[in-house]
Amino acid sequence: MTAVESRPAGVLGPTGHRPFGARAMAFVALTKPRIIELLLITTVPVMFLAEQGVPPMWLVLTTCLGGYLSAGGANALNMYIDRDIDALMDRTSQRPLVTGMVSPRECLVFGISLGVISTVFFGLLVNWLSAALSLGALLFYVVVYTMLLKRRTSQNIVWGGIAGCMPVLIGWSAVKNEVSWAALILFLVIFFWTPPHYWPLSMKVKDDYARVGVPMLPVVAGNQVVARQIVLYSWVMVAVSLLLTPLGYTGWLYTSVALLAGGWWLWEAHALHARAKSGVTGAKLKEMRLFHWSITYVSLLFVAVAVDPFLR
Repeated sequence: MTAVESRPAGVLGPTGHRPFGARAMAFVALTKPRIIELLLITTVPVMFLAEQGVPPMWLVLTTCLGGYLSAGGANALNMYIDRDIDALMDRTSQRPLVTGMVSPRECLVFGISLGVISTVFFGLLVNWLSAALSLGALLFYVVVYTMLLKRRTSQNIVWGGIAGCMPVLIGWSAVKNEVSWAALILFLVIFFWTPPHYWPLSMKVKDDYARVGVPMLPVVAGNQVVARQIVLYSWVMVAVSLLLTPLGYTGWLYTSVALLAGGWWLWEAHALHARAKSGVTGAKLKEMRLFHWSITYVSLLFVAVAVDPFLR
């Protein structure tokens, strides 16, 4: 931990040599656009389901922009709070605050500004329920996950993942100005998806987390325990995903995708558990297979959510 003093966040870049283009890209990087892409994948299809067809395109674009601003603000504030440990972790060593391309003060102002702008934007152009849900997601991610849970408990990603579930509710409320059982079911799908999605990545980079004292589950438990938890959450996730059809919200297409994609997920989860149980470590554990498939799974499932209303 003393290495923080030799590589302090926010002062690595020469302040007199920060080109405008590089600075602009650094501020974009603060929003973690690749993560936000995944959030939008869960927002837009839910809007199609809520509309039972094509929602107004201006509403879709407005909701996506508001969601980007809100999630971007949350991600920037997350980087501000975690700048000390980001400087020590290999996977985060090139983040803008660590390289010095953006100062901590600039990052803090940027994150707060995006949060305020996104809330007002949602309230005036979409509705105030969506604005409240968006603000709630931002505060939950920054305060509950980043400040309270991340460095204190191995269940950090379980409960912290609630913030990542909120785009589902925001997408539905943007169309209906209310929250329904369909939205809550999809919320739970993402809730139970998040741990088995993130834990394989945590298994891969657990040395990084151990170095900075963040108790991700793979840091404090063996691979077999982590893989068992992944299997348990995976079964619950697939079961919850199948609730939409008997409740009348989806038809044959969604059900087929949920069964096939979910079945493949369970195959990969059990295969990972079998490898961990047999003592396989290193590259042969192949934990990233499930991580990459998890992104494909959620994309396929939510595309089916969007297309299903047109086939009923």
